[in-house]
Amino acid sequence: MRGFGGALLMGALLALYLVLVGQRAVSFLASGSAVGIGIGVALALLAVLGAWALVREFRFGAAANRLVRRLAAEEPLPFADLPRRPSGRVDRGAADRRFDTYREAAEARPDDWRAWLRLGLAYDASGDRRRARAAVRRAISLGPAR
Repeated sequence: MRGFGGALLMGALLALYLVLVGQRAVSFLASGSAVGIGIGVALALLAVLGAWALVREFRFGAAANRLVRRLAAEEPLPFADLPRRPSGRVDRGAADRRFDTYREAAEARPDDWRAWLRLGLAYDASGDRRRARAAVRRAISLGPAR
């Protein structure tokens, strides 16, 4: 839950920033000069792109949390029993030793959202965030609809 609060705060700050960028864009567009209009268009596009990215990330987080909660209700989450560093993160060496089990399970059952979610959690515990997000996206696409 701590991560959700931080994400909400950062999302609110980004939304405020995007509103301010949008206001600047309107000011530049109203300037009437070619350079001002160009800057205004660029700022407006930046604000729209930022809003799209923010919504996309919150939707990803909500969908991932739904699947994690559902998996946690069915079975213990992967790595729950592994040693942790003082920061609270799973010990990477211990996670790496178990990683192949989750990779092989996802390869054996390519249509199982649970296997892909476990693999995503394994990638995350091993420190590979890019692959973790890709595996969790695959789990979301295969998972139950809401």
